[in-house]
Amino acid sequence: QVQLVESGGGTVPPGGSLRLSCAGSGITYNSYCMAWFRQAPGKEREGVASVTSAGGHASHSDSVKGRFTISLDTAKTTVYLQMDSLKPEDSGVYYCAHEAGCHSGPLPLIRDPGRANSWGQGTQVIVSS
Repeated sequence: QVQLVESGGGTVPPGGSLRLSCAGSGITYNSYCMAWFRQAPGKEREGVASVTSAGGHASHSDSVKGRFTISLDTAKTTVYLQMDSLKPEDSGVYYCAHEAGCHSGPLPLIRDPGRANSWGQGTQVIVSS
């Protein structure tokens, strides 16, 4: 059974940086995708970024492109989200997700959270002065 454990959330001022980590265990597929989603109070869960295990192909949502960077260490089955130039609207709970047998690139997963097979428990990010 796949388990995902996020860490790295916290409170930072606008313009600050954070690095989130998500350690996966029990991942047996050779080809998979991992992604970050976020959810602010009263809003729907939003796909932020996704990456493939095969080739490390990444996709980022328009709202974070140029500020956030997703990366995957396949040896550790750990996905990271480097978040720079943070804005108050980036605040929310950030969730890690895993899609087994991902063969269609990184984009479908962040467009459709229903494709995920496993979710982490979430880590809170607050951007505030």
